[in-house]
Amino acid sequence: MLAETIAAIRSADPQAVADARAHQDRLTKPRGSLGVLEEIAVRLAGAAGVSPPPMPGPAALAIFAADHGVYARGVSPWPQEVTVQMVANFLAGGAVANAFAAQAGVSVTVVDVGVAADLPGAPGLVDRKVAYGTADMTQGPAMTADQVLQALEVGVSVARELVAKGARCLITGDMGIANTTASAALVSVFTGKDPAEVTGRGTGIDDETYGRKIGVVREALRVNALSGAFEPGEALRALAAVGGFEHAAITGFILGGAAARVPVVLDGVIAGAAALVAAALAPASADHCVAGHRSAEPGHATALAHLGLRPLVDLELRLGEGTGGLLAYPTLCAAVRVMHEVATFDSAGVTEKSV
Repeated sequence: MLAETIAAIRSADPQAVADARAHQDRLTKPRGSLGVLEEIAVRLAGAAGVSPPPMPGPAALAIFAADHGVYARGVSPWPQEVTVQMVANFLAGGAVANAFAAQAGVSVTVVDVGVAADLPGAPGLVDRKVAYGTADMTQGPAMTADQVLQALEVGVSVARELVAKGARCLITGDMGIANTTASAALVSVFTGKDPAEVTGRGTGIDDETYGRKIGVVREALRVNALSGAFEPGEALRALAAVGGFEHAAITGFILGGAAARVPVVLDGVIAGAAALVAAALAPASADHCVAGHRSAEPGHATALAHLGLRPLVDLELRLGEGTGGLLAYPTLCAAVRVMHEVATFDSAGVTEKSV
């Protein structure tokens, strides 16, 4: 499934990009007056291969939930059972992501890809558990080669299922105590930045815990022989070594959306780390991604810069769940609606400015 999906991903269509830019210049507004919105509309046209691009609706948020063995190293002040409790909160509609999704008219699907407990069945919950959390990445690989492939294919299959049900935009979400530690390790590996530059305070940690967290990331990279120069062909090994089940699933989710030519709105640092993996596996997948926001986590800005993505929202969010992507989604829709509904100078009989 993974090879088939990667083979189906196409780069942005240069003709659609050119057509979209020309169309923007004919609309009844000064050229460039919508700033980044114009670039977003052009980007989506290139990804879809047609101008104007299709409206990115309806949209679907997938929250991939998993636990992490590295939690045992004291990198988070939150107890690990919060992962299970927050999954229940998502399903009950009580999380911030639920409120933002309701505001934006986005469906919510929760995927158990590696929660360290058995979850009772519930509407909106998809059980694709690979294992009961990852192993401690400071002792060796967090996932086996088989597990990482299984988690990747979970993400691909969820993307396919949501698109088959009518979704025309996918939004990434995540839940997993200690997943910012794994994210920092992935960002460090795939960008070459020092762990101290890309490790943040996650859900809020004191200075002592923060120092320990950076040390844990360094240790994981050393133990898994990832502290030297990174080769793109080692992307799967790196993901298995220091990633989480939700990182692998979101990587597959991005690849699945790109293969279907459906835009994928990235949330924060967990999605940014996964997008780095996706781009290493299929460089053209980045053409189908939109950065919903810039997280307060330092590794997120590094990941976005490496991917060449400009965030739509910068509100110092660090919650995860898909919240930043959900806030950006209406802006994405507005950018495309301009292409479909705003008149051209010719059709409206409006005189253009003299050169």
